[in-house]
Amino acid sequence: MRRSEFLRAVEDEFGARAVAIMNDLVLGAVGNRTAAEALDAGVPPRDIWLALCAETDVPAERRYGVGRLEPRRR
Repeated sequence: MRRSEFLRAVEDEFGARAVAIMNDLVLGAVGNRTAAEALDAGVPPRDIWLALCAETDVPAERRYGVGRLEPRRR
């Protein structure tokens, strides 16, 4: 998962709460950091995404493959 995919996934999942979730929710799975702090510290975006999902009870079916853009049609 790329950083851009991570940010898109957070926005899609949490909507108006995305900024607050990124900056305020401390995630034990990524070293007791917020998602924003973890990104800045170099934690892989996929690890942060999965920690966010676990902490906020995102259903498993919405955890994988999110944030990707649809492939371009030729």
